Amino acid sequence: MMRFGLLGPPVLFYEVQDGVRVFRGSAGRIIASPKSRVLLAALILDAGRVVSVESLKDALWGGVPPVSAQASLHNHIARLRRLLDDPGRLRTAPSGYLLRMDAGELDVHLFDAHVTEARAAHTRRDWERVVRECAAALALWRGAPLAGLPPEVGGYAFAQRLCEARLLLLEWRYDAELALGGPRLHELVPELAALTGAYPLREVYHRQLMLALHRTGRQTEALAVHHDLRTRLVGQLGIEPGPGVREAHMEVLRGAAGDGGAGEPGEAGRPVPPPAQLPPAPSHFVGRTALCDSLHRALTSPGPHPTAVISGMAGVGKSALALHVAHQLAERFPDGQIHLGLHGATPGTTPLTAGQAVTALLRDLGTEPCRIPEQPDAAAALLRSLLAPTRTLLVLDDAASAAQVRPLLPGGAGCGVIITSRSPLTALDGAARFPLAPLPDEESAELLRRASGRDGLDGTAAARLLVGFTGRLPLALRVVAARLAARRALTPDALAGQLAAADRRLHHLEYDDLSVRRSLAVTHDALAVSEREADRDAARTLRRIGALDLPTYGTPLLARLTGTGEPRTEAALDRLLDVALLEEPTYGRYAPHVLVRDFARERAGERDAANTADTALHWYAAVAERVLAAIVEPGLDQDDRRRPTPTQPSGDGAHVGTVAPFAGAEEAFAWGDGELENVVTLVERYADDASGQRAGLVGTLVRLIFPYAHRRGRVAEMEVLGQAGLRVARRLGDAAAEAYALADLAGLHLLTGRQNEALALNDRALALWRRLDHPSWIRRCLTHRGLLLDGLGRRTEAGEALTRSLRYARQLNDPYGEAVTHGHLGNLLEHTDPRAAIEQHRRSLALGDELEAVIVRHSAHRDIGYAHLRLGEPAAALPHFEESLRILGGHGDWHGESRTRLGLVRALRLLGRGGRAARECAELLGRADARADRYTGGLARHQLGLLLRERGHIGEAREEWGWALAALEGTDEQAVVTELRALLAPAGRAHGVLGNAPPEAATSRPRSTPPPPS
Repeated sequence: MMRFGLLGPPVLFYEVQDGVRVFRGSAGRIIASPKSRVLLAALILDAGRVVSVESLKDALWGGVPPVSAQASLHNHIARLRRLLDDPGRLRTAPSGYLLRMDAGELDVHLFDAHVTEARAAHTRRDWERVVRECAAALALWRGAPLAGLPPEVGGYAFAQRLCEARLLLLEWRYDAELALGGPRLHELVPELAALTGAYPLREVYHRQLMLALHRTGRQTEALAVHHDLRTRLVGQLGIEPGPGVREAHMEVLRGAAGDGGAGEPGEAGRPVPPPAQLPPAPSHFVGRTALCDSLHRALTSPGPHPTAVISGMAGVGKSALALHVAHQLAERFPDGQIHLGLHGATPGTTPLTAGQAVTALLRDLGTEPCRIPEQPDAAAALLRSLLAPTRTLLVLDDAASAAQVRPLLPGGAGCGVIITSRSPLTALDGAARFPLAPLPDEESAELLRRASGRDGLDGTAAARLLVGFTGRLPLALRVVAARLAARRALTPDALAGQLAAADRRLHHLEYDDLSVRRSLAVTHDALAVSEREADRDAARTLRRIGALDLPTYGTPLLARLTGTGEPRTEAALDRLLDVALLEEPTYGRYAPHVLVRDFARERAGERDAANTADTALHWYAAVAERVLAAIVEPGLDQDDRRRPTPTQPSGDGAHVGTVAPFAGAEEAFAWGDGELENVVTLVERYADDASGQRAGLVGTLVRLIFPYAHRRGRVAEMEVLGQAGLRVARRLGDAAAEAYALADLAGLHLLTGRQNEALALNDRALALWRRLDHPSWIRRCLTHRGLLLDGLGRRTEAGEALTRSLRYARQLNDPYGEAVTHGHLGNLLEHTDPRAAIEQHRRSLALGDELEAVIVRHSAHRDIGYAHLRLGEPAAALPHFEESLRILGGHGDWHGESRTRLGLVRALRLLGRGGRAARECAELLGRADARADRYTGGLARHQLGLLLRERGHIGEAREEWGWALAALEGTDEQAVVTELRALLAPAGRAHGVLGNAPPEAATSRPRSTPPPPS
């Protein structure tokens, strides 16, 4: 059997000689070449793993290899292989070399095994076993490991660990021999005296020397050892001797005052009791059941040092959860539970450094200060050595970073670690992560009730308000509960009233040492004064978020608000996510918790808020202009909306510089989908602003973004935008802006089936455009008037309006307007001559093809399909509906799409293809419900009911028709409403009414089939 040794200098093969040795029967061989010794050391340190050629060159030549390094390394490897007499032991790998080492062949492994056994025996106070194991381990020691080798070999921490282990072995052996007593005590004195000289600050050897002297009758010398040690510690370190030395000193003093005899072993050899440092478990812990179960599994599963990271925003309950689980698991860790606050985000406290944390843990484990190595790596290695044979639970609370925590992690498999941090510490390998969210509503109410002692809170409106105002954040709930518990006269309703004012909410969320504001300020203030640019940018970004206070944020907007550019803004947002001051509900969209929002608003200030609002309005108007350009076909429709009115500037203001155009309609629609909620928020907030300039910006923004909202079918948002635009226009006396708003509101009413209201608004807009002599808008209003009159059955007036619109389109040389008008003339003809209607639609289609106008082409195919349905030709209609949807693609004309899908469902139903018709109808209904479009939803439910009836599901059909009738009542869709009432009538009446129903009731188009607004 071949053996290697590293417990002594230099690195040699060996039989019995000093150095690294190889046993070969009775013949040993010393490696004479220094380079070969270095090579073998580097391979042994990474035995079982491939050591790269570059690493070996660095070890041999100190990072400056000669030109012949490759050939020289090859020669050294060849010589080493000859010495090993086993070609397979040192193998060549693609990137380097691998030394095979079997179990029991390295003396370090034997040494470590004896150390582990000695530590366990010392814990059990099995003193005889301690002596045997320590002696066996120390017999392997031949000097400092790796001494005489260059630093490039590495292994500094490895050698330091072994040296520290040797000193621990000596301590344990002397503890055992002191406990066993006998004649050997006299021999201990000179050995311990030599050790105290070599390690003058290592208290344990002084303690042992004092006891050895005392127990051999030399009390005076023992007291002198104590005096010298105390003088040195106080003078050099400013600390008193530790408890072990103090106990030994008392034993010596008792002996000196008594019979002067040797005395009993006493307590000096007693092991330090296992730490039990967990603070009390939270008394009002509620919920988190599934999370607790997951933490149990993570911390008790087999594997190396199970580690769990509980992360989340300030006050979310990370420490409470950690302590709750730690107490539940305490019995699984019989060697102790250690709790260490790292102060990563503690108000008024600087975070511990990694070195300070290691020192604190070593002292908690009973290590005397003088025995703690000064080198951080060595101290961390000692910590791992002490924890390795134990089953200890570490709770590391409030960590600042992965770098702070990494040196504290044990290396053995028996320990468990719970870390709490605002950051998920994703740079920490091998940890299970548990991000913590605020409590659900019911658990929040339960925590509030239990912590406040107000049993009457259950299910009350006041309790729901308090939960809402605290954002379900446990820290805020505890503050509220504490205030209710302290002042019995304070009613929940009164406290809810105090919390309702957002600008004063954080003031009321402070009680005693609990403060939401202070907890949040720690992180923000640390970012603001950091030396890192990303941290300072993060603090600035949070203040801008508070200044603007929108539902969500994207990187481009925040880059404009901070003036730092998108790459720096993304880095800042990453930091805000990492410290839990922001959340990312969907990719690329950021939002603060409601209380973080209040905090950010406090830090922003009024002047900052005003400047930020102006910048945001300018930017949104500029981008909305780009959206308009991407989704509305070029021509007068687009140009008119982009042209400023007397009080409303264009979108691309000087405050924002150049805004890049969108690559296409799909990208523009995606931007609008993410930002429309913010646009509506800004419009509602500033539409009535006293500043005329800001109000003008709001009007511009409404005018430019409205076509997007229309195309997307965002009915609720269109109502807000249209009414705000109208208010702004009237307050500023801007007739053109008022005409825009009236026309947009008319379009909204048209889309929701309220044609009479739409007609009144459209006619008011038409009157204004005539007064302003604006031909292109007169043409559009005439088109809309014809469409509305057609829907209301006033077809002669409709024809007159559409004919005038067509004249205006030709006078303006507006082929797009001409194409749209031909389409509406075709719809008008459909009532009397569907074949002639199809010809009008084909003229519209030809113009659309020439212009490459997607909306015109899609609408023309849809309308041809409806004309074929009118003719009773569903087979001819079907391909036109399918082609209409294909052309539309991602251009986002929701109302055009919804009408096409209704026609498709009808054609499929009439063709007997019920399965596909049901699927298409469900798709349409889902899209309508997602947009809160009751009108389209009612039309879709009408068709779904017909499909269900054909399958014999009468009850379900009637339920759908009931919903449809409720949605369509009050609209001008009278044909469908009449049919629905008949369908819902008692069975006998229903057959009679349906028998007399007009043929178009089931097959005609919805009456409102508007063009998209321009």
